[in-house]
Amino acid sequence: MIRSAPASTQIRRGDLSEMSTKKLVIVSGLSGSGKSIALHTLEDLGYYCIDNLPVFLLQELVEGLTNISGEAFAKTAVGIDARNQPQQLDGLPKLLERLCDGLFECRVLYLEARTETLIKRFSETRRRHPLTDPERPLAEAIEIERKMLEPILSDSDLRIDTTHTNVHQLRDLVCERLRDDAPHRVSLLLQTFGFKHGIPHDVDFVFDVRCLPNPYWQPELRPLTGQDPAVARFLDKTPEVVEMRTDLMHFFDRWISRFEADGRSYLTVAIGCTGGRHRSVYIAERLKEHFKTGGHKVMVRHRELS
Repeated sequence: MIRSAPASTQIRRGDLSEMSTKKLVIVSGLSGSGKSIALHTLEDLGYYCIDNLPVFLLQELVEGLTNISGEAFAKTAVGIDARNQPQQLDGLPKLLERLCDGLFECRVLYLEARTETLIKRFSETRRRHPLTDPERPLAEAIEIERKMLEPILSDSDLRIDTTHTNVHQLRDLVCERLRDDAPHRVSLLLQTFGFKHGIPHDVDFVFDVRCLPNPYWQPELRPLTGQDPAVARFLDKTPEVVEMRTDLMHFFDRWISRFEADGRSYLTVAIGCTGGRHRSVYIAERLKEHFKTGGHKVMVRHRELS
């Protein structure tokens, strides 16, 4: 997402053709969704990180970064949360449009989670939500925060739902999406799940494979998963499983290039069965092998196995 800067800022920058593009990542989202983990991950990737920056200081920061040479501030990440004034959050997208130009590669990372998950996390950590007070319960504070951050959500490039994501998985997702050596081709995330545990949020495609024969009803296969050879052999010999797998491969072989032509960098595909342990896992593992053969970067997350 390339944005434009005011003329006054451009004059001080000199000849941009002699400068390398700097990176600016805005990290925002709901309290308890993992913003601190994301910032720590970016710090490990070489970003200079600033947490809880007031929006009214963002312009001074960006103008200061334009006048600093060298690698120390070539990559900067800024955490912005709901403790800012609502009108400042509403104006953040336009502010970024004014501040960033060809000198900056600007991205907005937004983290979220379900309300019940956030309540559980605050209960476990015993931390106070920034918008709670004696007259406002936690659930109400979360919904107010969600509404306040809608302008940032609508302007975000990258959106991660951490409802079913642990610390290590979140670090992997942030690294995959923001590291410097990320491929220019579409990067695929295959996420398996069980329908009885809920459909994952923030996905581009959801495929239901519950129509396939279920290894769960084979006593010797029930305790295994789709990653086990015995389950794979059972499913490999079933014609409808082979047809489903082949159709999915053909669908993405045909359309991934269209997504790439449209400028998409990431594609998240959710594959679900009843429990999320056998059929969906098997299909995702087979798709991973196929996509890797085609030269795509592929990540697989088995939600119910983690």
